[in-house]
Amino acid sequence: MSESRCRFAWSQTSSVLAMLANVNRDPKKTKPFMPADFDPYTARRQKSNAVVVTKDNIEAMRNAFLGKG
Repeated sequence: MSESRCRFAWSQTSSVLAMLANVNRDPKKTKPFMPADFDPYTARRQKSNAVVVTKDNIEAMRNAFLGKG
């Protein structure tokens, strides 16, 4: 029960923090903030653009980075 009270309090606080950050941000330089950016209870989604290196593509990467081929 105490955890749900903390979640509720943080949801309100994060909404206010997002509003304050959006009022003071430069719209040309940054994207709008969301309340989830300030809420420690919100699960963060990580964007991964990582390339998985395998034996099949290591030769192509070697050629691309070293300028061979």
